[in-house]
Amino acid sequence: MRSVQRHQVELRACDLDSLLPPDHAARAVWSFVQGLDLEPLYARIRAVQGRAGRAAIDPALLVALWLYATLEGVGSARQIERLCVSEEAWRWLCGGVRVNHHTLADFRTRHVAWLDEQLTRSVAALMRAGLVTMQCVAQDGLRVRAHAKAASFRREPSLRALLGQARQQLERLKCELHEDAAASQRRRQAAQARAAQERQQRLAQALAALGQMQAGADAKSAPAAAARDDEEPPSATPPKPSQPRASTTDAQARVMKMADGGFRPAFNAQLAVDVATQVIVGVQLCNHGSDSGLLQPMHQQLQQRYARVAPQWLADGGYAKLADIEALDRQGTQVSVPLPASRNPATHLHAPKRGDSPAIAQWRARMGTPQAVAIYKQRASSVECVNAQLRRRGLLRFNVCGLLKAQAVLLWHALAHNLQRLLSLKATATTAAAVG
Repeated sequence: MRSVQRHQVELRACDLDSLLPPDHAARAVWSFVQGLDLEPLYARIRAVQGRAGRAAIDPALLVALWLYATLEGVGSARQIERLCVSEEAWRWLCGGVRVNHHTLADFRTRHVAWLDEQLTRSVAALMRAGLVTMQCVAQDGLRVRAHAKAASFRREPSLRALLGQARQQLERLKCELHEDAAASQRRRQAAQARAAQERQQRLAQALAALGQMQAGADAKSAPAAAARDDEEPPSATPPKPSQPRASTTDAQARVMKMADGGFRPAFNAQLAVDVATQVIVGVQLCNHGSDSGLLQPMHQQLQQRYARVAPQWLADGGYAKLADIEALDRQGTQVSVPLPASRNPATHLHAPKRGDSPAIAQWRARMGTPQAVAIYKQRASSVECVNAQLRRRGLLRFNVCGLLKAQAVLLWHALAHNLQRLLSLKATATTAAAVG
């Protein structure tokens, strides 16, 4: 009888390249990375020949790891580090190079400008190849949970009290650090001092964000208050002013209404998608809870990226701001946005209103035609589909703090999505050529 022997040491001749099939997604990611402009990333490496310093990891490897991780729905640097040891596809990408989670996490959020440039270059290449025409663009907002917890939001008195405590703790740790002569104890105290200093900085940022929110609230309430003074008699009991709150963890996060109706700390991720191909052509991250007023900035962004104006623009009813519709009409873009519902049931929704400009009157009349209804239906099959795919790949919550770092994560998702669409478009073109 032959029994199993699992402790017997075996020597097998095997190379990493034979571990993956030729059509594996990791090979497609590596091929895509080889076509990117990596010179700005190489220029930032300080360890060069002839000088002291540890050899740096090739940026191409780090870019490939994060693109493949985004496609696989992996958003943790520690998990990537473990996968690079245990999984064959990740080992193939590494090619014998060991990576740690600190390097991966820093690289992910450090090159926002480069990521934004690569998004422009990749879409422009698709446009030159005739795969993307950008004749019709659909825009939508995606509320993504912030890293901050709801319990981290504090009002101004609490923030000032916490800031005072953080300053006292930092001063006490600095004094202990100078007085203690033990090296190990000094290192621990230095780490505690750094943590206290970072907390103090976060609290100061939260107080600054409170000031900005209060200034914005005062600017918005002044015209409304003036209108009420002209229309209504003064009330005996003035309304209680609302007190804004800011997060001690992420001062730039804001509490927003989510898709399920609840309110949570989040960021507003704006996406512009080419309707014909579902390729992301523009991204923008902000902390505005509403989509109103965000139509024109995205339109200007696409003009700056590609020097082209989309003839058709689709968006949902949250973007129905008359000033934006007029601005896009002057640029030669026809906007398809549903009309806001009227509180008067006798009002004809598509009839021009008093004070409407010619562009607004045409928009109201156009949205009642069957052609406009048919065009607007394409929004659900384009940008809404892209939103669902990003959610499936893990864009549910940012695990970084701040608008800049969250913007980097959003750009990684946009690049990974466009890579997937590029592979699909090329496969479709190849099949059509073979059939033809």
